[in-house]
Amino acid sequence: MFENASGHFRSVHSALKPKTALKNEGADGFRRYLSQGEHLFYEADRAVFVYEVVFGSLRLTRIQQDGRRHVVAFAFPGDIVGLPVDGRHSTECVAVAPVEVIAHRYDPAAPPEQKPGLHARVLAAALEEIRALQDHFLMLGRRSAAEKVAAFILWLEHRIGEGAGACRLIRLSMNRADIADHLGLTPETVSRTITQFRESRLIALDGAQTMLILDMPRMKSVAEGG
Repeated sequence: MFENASGHFRSVHSALKPKTALKNEGADGFRRYLSQGEHLFYEADRAVFVYEVVFGSLRLTRIQQDGRRHVVAFAFPGDIVGLPVDGRHSTECVAVAPVEVIAHRYDPAAPPEQKPGLHARVLAAALEEIRALQDHFLMLGRRSAAEKVAAFILWLEHRIGEGAGACRLIRLSMNRADIADHLGLTPETVSRTITQFRESRLIALDGAQTMLILDMPRMKSVAEGG
């Protein structure tokens, strides 16, 4: 699965690409709005619903036994979060920007034909989550800080990038600490690496949360260890 970095990008991108939103199936689907910093659910909460992201972004985290935080994933429009593990949520989920989700009541033991569309999407989301997590773990192993940050920037560009002439624009909803806890780095290392990218004209910044990729081929080369 990780023959080279380009293959890694394709795998993650295809796994997490936004999909067409589900229509509410029955009376149990409803919309919910969250402000930045508001929890959608906590780790070990009973999982009654799965949530489809309509707009905004979410951060899924786990706290290790030593108290350290690991950001497992970020979710964007089209993603489904809250898949149950033994009837419970396996992560906590927080809005890193204002979010709208559609909550769908979901019982893994219910016959699939009761909600065939939802069942198919949840199954696909579960398989994609496994593949994405495998790729993420491989990305964390034996890669430099620059390679990790470049790979993360390319993943963001695929998910939420916007056209800006010959360049690509990314509006970051997560902060440097979130990125660091996702990549296994320190916030200082993430900030220093982003500064190095800016000084080498790989990117330009408009404030802390808006990034313009100036040289996509070179960014891909950095992510691949070039």
